[in-house]
Amino acid sequence: MLLERARFEIVRFGNKLLDKGLVTGTGGNLSIRSGDLVAVSPSAVEYGEMSPENIVVTDMSGAVVEGELRPSSETPLHLAVYRSRPDVLSVVHTHSPYACVMACLGWEIPVFHYLVALAGRKVPVAPYALFGTEEHASCAVRAMGGGNAVLLSNHGLLAVGRTLPEAFRVAETVEFVSMVYSLARNLGEPRLLSDDEIDAVSGAFGRYDSVNRT
Repeated sequence: MLLERARFEIVRFGNKLLDKGLVTGTGGNLSIRSGDLVAVSPSAVEYGEMSPENIVVTDMSGAVVEGELRPSSETPLHLAVYRSRPDVLSVVHTHSPYACVMACLGWEIPVFHYLVALAGRKVPVAPYALFGTEEHASCAVRAMGGGNAVLLSNHGLLAVGRTLPEAFRVAETVEFVSMVYSLARNLGEPRLLSDDEIDAVSGAFGRYDSVNRT
């Protein structure tokens, strides 16, 4: 079975997305890139019923290399990220509630809380486009730039990382800061971190990750 370990990881983290309330039903999707192949969750299969054999392997053009099911309808979105960002090896797309609220309001998330810096210097919002289309993929890639997350207007969240656990952590963190930001905005205007403060936080994250990878 091609990309066996990646397939098991997608099943495991698909269930974590469900357990953490970051998706419902068959919403959202996950993928892992290995060289010129991508393991991606299938279309219309509930996470609790998903098995490694259900995970589809495609090439970088989206052609199915192995698997009996259809790959996620958002496969073009995942592939566009991989083609534009060689540093990214995993993508997580969620419909988590508070991130969806931000996406529907069209509110980007500035670095008002140090954890936002895990996603970059902000969490931007991509213009709306129909899901599953190349336009949708292009809008997301352009808006995300070199960051680790982007809100998909009137849709949800896209998070990326060097590993699936890393991309999952970004998705989970953006949902948390989306919740805090919505509550803070109800009470007043949150204080934003300065560029120097953001740089310091990003450096601290880099040192922490380096230690934990050794």
